[in-house]
Amino acid sequence: MTPSRDIGRLLEIMAALRTPASGCPWDLAQDFTSIAPYTLEEAYEVADAIERGDLADLKEELGDLLLQVVFHARMAEEQGAFDFGDVVQSITEKLVRRHPHVFGNGCSRTPQAVEGLWESIKAEEKAAKKRANDDGALAGIPVKLPALTRALKLQQKAGKVGFDWNDPHAVLRKIREEADEIEVALATYGPGSSEAAAETGDLLFAAVNLARHLRADPEAVLRRTNRKFERRFAAIERALAADGKAPQDATLAEMEALWEAAKADERRIAETE
Repeated sequence: MTPSRDIGRLLEIMAALRTPASGCPWDLAQDFTSIAPYTLEEAYEVADAIERGDLADLKEELGDLLLQVVFHARMAEEQGAFDFGDVVQSITEKLVRRHPHVFGNGCSRTPQAVEGLWESIKAEEKAAKKRANDDGALAGIPVKLPALTRALKLQQKAGKVGFDWNDPHAVLRKIREEADEIEVALATYGPGSSEAAAETGDLLFAAVNLARHLRADPEAVLRRTNRKFERRFAAIERALAADGKAPQDATLAEMEALWEAAKADERRIAETE
């Protein structure tokens, strides 16, 4: 079966992989639950390629993510629930419905007004299909979302009904308060205690809230921080290797000094660009 730019060929390949007896044993053994972690992983790899500005890798990762959609759609088709065409129809209907300013009689709007319109239409759609036991202000946020993303969505929904601070300075005060509570828990229960861990969770939740008030995506800023840590730690390793050392052979003071040197180098490079 030859490659093609046609989505139909991808659907044919997926069907062949899932055909009993002649298909791939691994693909045939999968179900929605077993594939879901791969779907999340591929979405993160798309985000990573975007973060790195690697468009060649982005093309490949988008293909991997599309495969996940095709895989789920194929399994649903086998159960007689829906097929890939139904998925496409569903999203096209939603896009048209949520963009009356483009496809209807709505007037031209600012990006902020369009975002508000999108959220309003989305809320109406959810209200129409809301389950009887799912009617709280925080309803509808998937439990399996990454914790930072779910915290952000919980805070956004709570904010829409007035449970929110007015400015980031208030959130910053909350962060200091949570840090103080960790210190108390450490002194009272010790570093391995569930109490100290719970207070740390509160601190993380407050940090997500601060990112929200700063109009920053906590997942994105933490990814950037992770990359910064990797970059600077690699600089430490290179500097130590030049002296014939490994990190485990160095003192913490030596590594901290090299960390500060790496930071200074990055600042000098940034200032010259």
